[in-house]
Amino acid sequence: MYDKSDPRAQLAASSAPKPTPTAYQPASYGLFYDEAPAVSTAKERTWLTRGQNFLVAYTQAQPGAVLARTGQADEYVALLPDRGTPADMSAGGQTVTSDGYSLTIMPPGDSAITLPAGGRIARIFSTVSRDLTDKCSNASAYADGDPNIPPFKPWPAPPGGFAIRTYSLDVPAQPGRFGRIFRCTTLMVNVLDPQVGPRDITKLSPHHHDDFEQGSLAVDGSFTHHLRWPWTVDMNMWREDEHAFCRSPSLTIIPPPSIHTSRGMEQDLNQLIDIFGPPRVDFSRQPGWVLNADEYPMPEDA
Repeated sequence: MYDKSDPRAQLAASSAPKPTPTAYQPASYGLFYDEAPAVSTAKERTWLTRGQNFLVAYTQAQPGAVLARTGQADEYVALLPDRGTPADMSAGGQTVTSDGYSLTIMPPGDSAITLPAGGRIARIFSTVSRDLTDKCSNASAYADGDPNIPPFKPWPAPPGGFAIRTYSLDVPAQPGRFGRIFRCTTLMVNVLDPQVGPRDITKLSPHHHDDFEQGSLAVDGSFTHHLRWPWTVDMNMWREDEHAFCRSPSLTIIPPPSIHTSRGMEQDLNQLIDIFGPPRVDFSRQPGWVLNADEYPMPEDA
């Protein structure tokens, strides 16, 4: 259910039969402001929280920190949410420099991200990276997996080959487009348009996803995440509504098919970033929504 001013109101409802849940996965929360980091060294403090198909490594880095990956199995995303956060990114003989406020897709294989001035960075991986999933604060919640999510299947490789691809987040809002969406073979990341002040409670967006989860990464402000699970014939499955207040930085994992909407709460900036793995077909079908769609093809069966 969307307000008529919400760009998602134009999404066509699926006519395909909807799966009947046999069990519900609870929501999961990574409260990075209130938890001990999974990695703590002189140069970095990194928090790790996962969903079924993706995980977030949120890092507060000291000047000179190097975040390296060796033998990375697939692409991952590096998000620099702040301006004036320089980063030198290298992989496959290629080096790219960003001044911050950018999203970068890093290729498989060996790579390194150096932060000369320190700062904060969120790296987003698929859960193929087992060395990272094992360190996630909520790893036990996914010991048996979510029965409502099909097996992970990456999207086609970019015709131009794997490479470091960096995109500025200085993308002006455009009527009819929802946020600032980028995709790769493993992930879709939507850096939502900045929201200043609390969200209008008469224009919320309660909706659900049949078979994929959503990660909501709060990097500024605070949010109340409202979740409701549909009743089924089996009352043993019923769950209480949740109205989870989360400050930033934090990651909320919203499982299918819970009905959900999030409300920014602060008078100043409230910045949320939505994460999906693999990319969403419905968003990808909307002309102009995915800003790097020309570099990453959709699957033939999509």
